Amino acid sequence: MTDDPRPGGTPTLEDVARTAGVSRATVSRVINGVRNVDPVIQDAVRRAVDLTGYAPNRAARSLVTRRTDAIALVVSGAGVEPGPAEAGVTAGGGADNGSSFTAQVFADPFFGRVVTGVVDHLRPRGMHPVLMFAETARARADVVSFLRQGSADGALVVSTHADDPLPGLLVDAGLPAVLYARPARPVRIDYVDLAHQDGARLAAEHLLARGCRRVATITGPLNMAAGQERLAGFRDTLASRGLDGVPIAEGRFTQQSGEAAMAWLLAEHPDLDGVFAANDLMATGACHVLREHGRRVPEDVAVIGFDDSSAASVCRPPLTTVRQPVEAMAAEMARLLIERLSKPERAASSVIFEPALVVRESA
Repeated sequence: MTDDPRPGGTPTLEDVARTAGVSRATVSRVINGVRNVDPVIQDAVRRAVDLTGYAPNRAARSLVTRRTDAIALVVSGAGVEPGPAEAGVTAGGGADNGSSFTAQVFADPFFGRVVTGVVDHLRPRGMHPVLMFAETARARADVVSFLRQGSADGALVVSTHADDPLPGLLVDAGLPAVLYARPARPVRIDYVDLAHQDGARLAAEHLLARGCRRVATITGPLNMAAGQERLAGFRDTLASRGLDGVPIAEGRFTQQSGEAAMAWLLAEHPDLDGVFAANDLMATGACHVLREHGRRVPEDVAVIGFDDSSAASVCRPPLTTVRQPVEAMAAEMARLLIERLSKPERAASSVIFEPALVVRESA
C-alpha cells in the first residue's frame, strides 16, 4: 500500500484505490460490504480509507445496496389517554399527572439502557438508530410510512402497552422488525424477552431466606405480560411455601406510582416486613415512603426491586434487585434485525434471557 494520498480536495474512491494499491472496483466492493473479498485486501482498503479520510456517499451506496444503514428505534404505546386508574395505581390513587409520553420515556433509565445496547451493536457496523415515538394512531402510521419509503431498513420496537397495535401493523406491511418483550397477542415477529417469573421467584426466595413472612408486592401494569409474569412468579413461590393471599398494589413502573402503592400498603397492612416492587423506580418510591413513615430499610421492611438500573445504585439504601440485562437484550434485538435483513424468509424467532439476583443493602 502506498502512502501518498492526494493532497487537498475531497478524497475520492480513486484516491483510496491508489493508496491501497487495488482497483476502484475492489474498493467499491469492500465499502459496500461484499463478502467474497480477501481479508488482507479488506484491511488494506480500510487503512486507505482512514489514511485518505474518504467518506462514502451514502446516497450512492444506497442505490447499490438498497440499504440506508439507518434503523428505526421506536418507543410505542397504545395511543389511549390514561384514565385515573391507568395514571397512578389501582390501590390508593397517586396519579402521575401532567407527564407527556416522551417525558415519561426519558425519565425511565430502562430506555437509556436500550439505546446504549442498540447503539453499541450498530455503530461498529456503520449503522445508526433513528429514534421515533409512536404513542398515537397518527404516529404509528408515520412509522409505517417512514419504513415503507425506505427511510430506514427496519425497526426495533419497545412497546409500553399490551394493546399496542404497532407490531401487528409492521408484520402486516411486510416490514422487518424486532420487538422487545413477547407480544401480548400472537404475531409472527422476532422478539427478545426475560424469564420474568424466574426473576420474581429469586426475589421471593431471598425475602423468605431473610425471615420475611408478611410480604407484599407492588406490581407493574397488569395489562402487560411483564407485570403479569412477575406477579405470578412471586405469588406462586410464596404459595408453595404456605404464604397465600399476598397483598398487591398495581403500579405504573414510575417512582410516583411506587410511592402511592407503598402508602396504600402501609395503611392497609401496617405490619409488613418485606416488599417486592416490579421495577427499581417503584422500589425507590417505596423506600422513600417507608422512611417517611419511620420504617427502617431493611431492618423493619426489606425491599427488592427489579431491573438493576441506575435507580438501584442511587437509591438509599442501595437496592437489592433482580438484574435484567437490558443492554445485552437490546444488542440482541439489533443482531436479530440485521439477520432478518439478510435472511428475510427465515421463520420468526425469540431469545429469552435469564435474570440474576443482585444483593445490596435494601434486603
